[in-house]
Amino acid sequence: MVSRRRFLLGCGAIGAGSLTGLNSTSAHATISAINTLKYKIHVPEIFQTVKRPPAHTPVIVIGSGFGGAVSALRFAQAGERVTVLERGFKWPTGPFRTTFSNDTLPDGRAFWHRTSAKMIAGNTAYFDKFAGVMDATDYPNMTVWRGAAVGGGSVIFTGVMIQPERQYFDAIFGGGVSYDEMDKKYYPLVRKMLNLNSMPLDIYNSSPFGHSRVWDQQSRKAGYVTSPIDSIFNWDVIRAELSGRSLPSAISGASNHGNSNGAKYDLNQNYLRQAEATGLATIYPGHEVSDISWDGRRYLLSVTLSSPEGNLLNRYELSCDRLVLAAGSIGTTELLVKAQAKGTLPNLNEEVGQGWGTNGDTIVTRSFSALKGLQQASPSASRIHDSNAGLPVTLENWYVPGVPVNLGIIGSLGMAFDETNRGNFVYDKAKGKVNLRWAANGNADIVEAARYVNNRICDANGVVPGVPIFKEDVAGMNWTAHPLGGAVLDKALDNEGRVIGYNGLYVMDGAAIPGSTGSVNPSLTITALAERNIERIIAAGG
Repeated sequence: MVSRRRFLLGCGAIGAGSLTGLNSTSAHATISAINTLKYKIHVPEIFQTVKRPPAHTPVIVIGSGFGGAVSALRFAQAGERVTVLERGFKWPTGPFRTTFSNDTLPDGRAFWHRTSAKMIAGNTAYFDKFAGVMDATDYPNMTVWRGAAVGGGSVIFTGVMIQPERQYFDAIFGGGVSYDEMDKKYYPLVRKMLNLNSMPLDIYNSSPFGHSRVWDQQSRKAGYVTSPIDSIFNWDVIRAELSGRSLPSAISGASNHGNSNGAKYDLNQNYLRQAEATGLATIYPGHEVSDISWDGRRYLLSVTLSSPEGNLLNRYELSCDRLVLAAGSIGTTELLVKAQAKGTLPNLNEEVGQGWGTNGDTIVTRSFSALKGLQQASPSASRIHDSNAGLPVTLENWYVPGVPVNLGIIGSLGMAFDETNRGNFVYDKAKGKVNLRWAANGNADIVEAARYVNNRICDANGVVPGVPIFKEDVAGMNWTAHPLGGAVLDKALDNEGRVIGYNGLYVMDGAAIPGSTGSVNPSLTITALAERNIERIIAAGG
């Protein structure tokens, strides 16, 4: 807990700074210093000294999201010493903590080292540059939202974990991954590890979930069948919020930038905690890998250690016998494409960097709906599916991030199964960076599919698509929160995640999935596929 004295000292410093006349440059520096002080008051743990990793570890895992967490735990349980490198920081939670920022008034804790971002509500927010938990990565024609914290996307996603239908799963993997095996073994394993279950009725019927009940009523009136959603949210923590035994978080619409009270049962509370408990796996926050190579005997990694403010603290080279890439579709693919272009992994094949897609993500809104409750809670209660909308499309009951009160705006997260539109990554030698090639209209088909469903619901209920003047009905032409592909199974990889051309190099994240998980959120499939692949790799000895 933060002491009253520390809090008052911090507030005094903020007040003093606001009274000082400053030019623009010094004002910016002063504001950054004041905000850093604020962050040190709220989250002192992320400023603690991070120890240096061993120069050599048998297994290094890059990234601590779903695939990385699975890899760390299973290798450690197999008796291997594991180093987990994570560029983001480990953010503590507790019932009365104020660890994270929010969508309404985001500060530096919200976004990864940038000073502005377009928010879901349509406004542009401005803040100080800091190691926030969400990285909004911009490419020509596409912005990708991805996690930047210990726990990866599990810290910032809305907790939805859905198993794809067999027909879509088989279309994605072409029979190379057995749906029956995943259905009977690996999906249930992940559900157990993450304690997944649907929203209980007492929570569904509470005031902050009035919008969820309106969403269901509108969907049913339009002829759709609503289905409950499995979620990673801890319903006991939600109950504590409702009863005043915790500060409100999920019930007041927090999710995209973390839940300070630990309402999401994120990877820090299960896979990563269990991995560290073996005594063989260690997580190193603040560590970013810029290059990977193979010297004929082992893998070499160029690594930097940075502070939350972005100051370079150290730079060194690490080595390992086996390397797991789990930095997410973007992070993993960029490392491989760069290594191929620079000749540090020359045996990579031509499929590296290919097969990237957006999972068909859209943000859907309608307005002038019935008002139930003063706020909109963030956990999703239910979903609908339409296979006759041009593309198969799912809409999930969502909230309206960044709008602190219920204004009768109903939000949905849409995902369409698009097997056609794909992008690829290329290395720009002059700039020393990897770029995504994505068509400006690459998401046009999925936008129209989501619009078809939303219009049907609006027509049946006498409500209005979008928010007139302020927000379009379907957003997502140049955005995704579920990037997939870039190092696809059975193309750049073998059928179990081994990178073709190298021994002991693996991909265990969304990069392995070819652009879509069949009109549902990818997190459950990413985790289950990692469980399948790591189990087989360990059993085969590599």
